[in-house]
Amino acid sequence: MSLLRDDGVVLRTYRLGEADRIIVVMTAEHGKVRAVAKGVRKTASKFGSRLEPMTHVALLLWKGRGDLATVNQVEVIERHWNIREDLDRMNAGLAMLEVVDQVSQEDHADPAVLETLVKALRVLDDPAREHALVAPSFFLRVLELEGASPLLDVCASCGDDEAPLVAFDFSLGGALCRTCRRGRPLSPEALELLRRILGGDLGAVLGGPPPPGAAEVAELATEAVEIHLDRRLRAVRSVAGL
Repeated sequence: MSLLRDDGVVLRTYRLGEADRIIVVMTAEHGKVRAVAKGVRKTASKFGSRLEPMTHVALLLWKGRGDLATVNQVEVIERHWNIREDLDRMNAGLAMLEVVDQVSQEDHADPAVLETLVKALRVLDDPAREHALVAPSFFLRVLELEGASPLLDVCASCGDDEAPLVAFDFSLGGALCRTCRRGRPLSPEALELLRRILGGDLGAVLGGPPPPGAAEVAELATEAVEIHLDRRLRAVRSVAGL
């Protein structure tokens, strides 16, 4: 049996027996980890609400020969109260957790994905910031980290770098010119916003009200990450009624 110290974000939890709970955590050094929190569902549990999804925690775990570790100690780093008190922010946060749960692997560290998640949750938790584009921007960043960033500077079909790009095709992974257009229409405002998000101007994008094309980009980013994961995001679709 070995002792593991790590920090990470709780992605999800589910019941085990009458009093225990299994937690799934994206950690800095060990990737996705599954662990049993014994007695956590009891009123007198020392862990209490420390192991709720979206909580950034420091953990001490016992790891034996089985697949599950055991939680020994938990300290909260960030709890993100403002997210939990707003339904829209809550669902955006849950959608981000769902994406990380799908792209991460057990016992395989992915510090870039964890760092991106931690930063996104901080922005989402800030009541002074507009939240509508936080999750879509996170989806686009994860696609970039996965090597599936959309092609936005040239036509994804013919490679023309001068023709206006007017459509987006998910099977080709990028924007298309008028000659090659198929898939969904892409407005100039949405194209410019996509370029800003993926081109290093994300802080400015999230620092003010949603810019023109925001709703279009949100739909496109959600569909793109769902196609990449080959599954629909429950948190997003439940809110949209889809």
